[in-house]
Amino acid sequence: MDIFQIHTKHHDDMIDITDSIQRYIQSIGIQEGIAVISSLHTTAGITVNENADPDVKRDFLRRLREIYPWEQEQDLHAEGNTAAHLKTSTVGHAQTVLISEGELVLGTWQGIYFCEFDGPRTRKYAVQVLSSGKEGV
Repeated sequence: MDIFQIHTKHHDDMIDITDSIQRYIQSIGIQEGIAVISSLHTTAGITVNENADPDVKRDFLRRLREIYPWEQEQDLHAEGNTAAHLKTSTVGHAQTVLISEGELVLGTWQGIYFCEFDGPRTRKYAVQVLSSGKEGV
């Protein structure tokens, strides 16, 4: 397992980390298996979504803001970031992606995103690659 650092620039953001993960898989030489990508934070998640049209990211974040408004006077959490925790629980903290012939198995329009919900910050995510044991087959 390796840990990667990322610097987010906005309060809410979706950062495409697909290329970074693909380069990592190539560097360790895994041909067949799975990659587990996990955020190491309770206010940032990981998702797989469209990476072709930037409006998808904008709409995704806008809809989450509508569902989980930042200002909610009934929230009791002292840090004031209950909305970020809820967004992370909704999106999830991790994703599992197949690897075949040394490449992430993603659809034509799919990318892996680090989702920031309480930024900007310096964040970390972990990648664990598990080989299927069918290397070179």
